[in-house]
Amino acid sequence: VLQNLSQTPVLRELLKEAKMPGTTVKIESPELCTEPQLIKLDQPGPLTLAMHQFVTEMQETKKGVVTPKELFAQVCKKAIRFKGYQQQDSHELLRYLLDGMRTEE
Repeated sequence: VLQNLSQTPVLRELLKEAKMPGTTVKIESPELCTEPQLIKLDQPGPLTLAMHQFVTEMQETKKGVVTPKELFAQVCKKAIRFKGYQQQDSHELLRYLLDGMRTEE
């Protein structure tokens, strides 16, 4: 899930913009033929910042191995079911991660 998210260009761009509070982002979707949306971003929350840090590290690292420790810690704060390293479904992680970042808007 995290590898797929890190390779999503729109998400990478939004996370880059979200790092700078007060920025207005224009989201266009040519596939949906809708009007572009303008969204003013507030100060990003800790989960959003951890996701930005992870995505940046995935894109820029030459080590080959990236450990999402901080991102996992922030996910666990929003969804305690992930504490304890029990096995969880990947779609649950995706849902809690995206919902958690959305609630920080």
